[in-house]
Amino acid sequence: MTVTAPTALTRDRLVRALDAANMPSLVAVLYQLTGDRTWLQDPYRPTRSRGMDDNDGGGFAPEVADIIRAAALDAITSGRPPALPSPTGDDLVEMISAAVGESVPPEFAEMVAEDMGFTHAPAPTQTPCDFSVVVIGAGVSGMLAAIKLQEAGIEHIVLEKNSDVGGGWFENTYPGAGVDTPSHLYSYSFAPRSWSTHFGKRDEVLQYLSDVAAEHDLQDRIRFDTEVDSAVYQPDTQSWTVTTMDGDTLTADIVITATGQLNRPKVPNIPGLDTFDGPIFHTAEWPDDLDLQGKRVAIVGTGASAMQVLPAIAETVGHATVFQRSPQWVASSDVYFEPIDDDVSYLMEAVPLYRLWYRVRLAWNFNDRVHPSLQVDPDWENPSRSINAINDAHRRVFTRYVEKELDGRPDLIEKSLPDYPPFGKRMLLDNGWYSALKRDNVTLVTEGVASIGPDSVVGSGGHVAEVDVVILATGFETHKLLSPIDIRGRSGVSIKDFWGPEDAHAHLGITVPDFPNLFLTCGPGTVLGHGGSYITIAECQVRYIVDLLRTMADNNIGSVECKPEVEQDYVRRHDDAHSRMIWTHQGMDNWYRNDAGRVVSTLPWRIVDYWNMTRHADLDDFDVESARR
Repeated sequence: MTVTAPTALTRDRLVRALDAANMPSLVAVLYQLTGDRTWLQDPYRPTRSRGMDDNDGGGFAPEVADIIRAAALDAITSGRPPALPSPTGDDLVEMISAAVGESVPPEFAEMVAEDMGFTHAPAPTQTPCDFSVVVIGAGVSGMLAAIKLQEAGIEHIVLEKNSDVGGGWFENTYPGAGVDTPSHLYSYSFAPRSWSTHFGKRDEVLQYLSDVAAEHDLQDRIRFDTEVDSAVYQPDTQSWTVTTMDGDTLTADIVITATGQLNRPKVPNIPGLDTFDGPIFHTAEWPDDLDLQGKRVAIVGTGASAMQVLPAIAETVGHATVFQRSPQWVASSDVYFEPIDDDVSYLMEAVPLYRLWYRVRLAWNFNDRVHPSLQVDPDWENPSRSINAINDAHRRVFTRYVEKELDGRPDLIEKSLPDYPPFGKRMLLDNGWYSALKRDNVTLVTEGVASIGPDSVVGSGGHVAEVDVVILATGFETHKLLSPIDIRGRSGVSIKDFWGPEDAHAHLGITVPDFPNLFLTCGPGTVLGHGGSYITIAECQVRYIVDLLRTMADNNIGSVECKPEVEQDYVRRHDDAHSRMIWTHQGMDNWYRNDAGRVVSTLPWRIVDYWNMTRHADLDDFDVESARR
């Protein structure tokens, strides 16, 4: 890797950009450019980030920061190639550890080196592929599958029920919609973007996906406004018959599902739901022509979408009543709404190494860093409030934050402090939630909804709110994976019956016995509960699938079917790992686990573990048939 300055680069422009740099990232760049170990030692070692803070200052005194910037300016403008063009192994781990201010386990080196482009995954063999693939869905995973299938020379078509790419980002138009993962992390590893804000909002995320689709000519391979009704495996021909809702039929050797888990709105069966006279809708089905000016609004739920909606509409509505069954733990974010400085964007474009190191630091802070603290200490003396000493410290930090934000409102503090351990449910970022709760035109009701009348919502404790609009922020049918598609495998049994109503399982979350040549993305047990970007998981899954397809082509294989014992062993290890983690804690409910208490949705492993599990497909895990064509 070499660093070449753009023709427009001047020292004065770079000086201004360096003033806005994230200092820990800059230290890593400086060491990579110069190879001078001085920059890995005190006083030039950054401090550890607090929580998920960017730690832009790195804990440096102003005079030390000035020395670092001056040295970086000289190194960047010298024209010399990096002293360490492609660090790997222990060298890379040492650099990451210095940049994040804490020890990083050595097993992260290989994954990070590949993500940064210092090493490359082996190129796929070029055996001609004479089989075809149907991809169901053109969201994040479906787009990725199409890109990688094209690179591998595999014929495919994508079927998308919407009129454009984007999946959930196309569908969710509610006010305040956005990601709670940093923008530079919520990106394909091969497609960086100059983001305008630290946390991308819906329109920019959708534009990013649209731009990636255009760059890779995906529209030519996507059939829009086409919803899949069924997919049936034909053992005699080793192929799938895919039928759309319009009655069209396609035949393909392989089916890849990319329908996601946050795909189908979950509307609770509330008595009187259909009697309400005004607009009543799920957040994922926000009406285009909705006018909330001066209206009395009820928000049912206090999860991620409710937390985004309320601050976005609080100044517009006449009054908002929020019905909360249980409070959420919320982390602070000083930059949630902050734009990314033009100087920072310039630095990322002018110095590619800076962008890479900035992303690495985000990945560590938002991904696997917290995972060890989510393991239950069986000897912990306060299991009702926390699961171990670190988790209890998290609780104290988050509690202080709630008390600070709601200072002067003891009533709201009491309503807003959860009684279960932090991270027991999906952690949320404060995007103005507490400020909105303190408004005179907002009422927080600590009750679920018992019923809905023509002009009112009635809480389970008797609170009655007369309202004009009801917003259902009630989540998605996360356990009904692949629904409502009727997918039938070798035996003719529907995958719904194979799994049961809410107990989906799959080897690696990707492949299921009795369903040959069917591969899932965002399958059971692969949602990230401990933080991070799902795009990282999608890249792991698609890499695994394409590797397996290339192996099939190389060996003239017509079908692969996951062995039952392989899947059973994986599910056993998956469930065993979860049994020692926070999401099985009995003090709260979450959408990760089903009514029987089994965690269906989330990944129990660190991302680096899953990256290694899915790096290559092992044919020994499958029953294999030679191609009959």
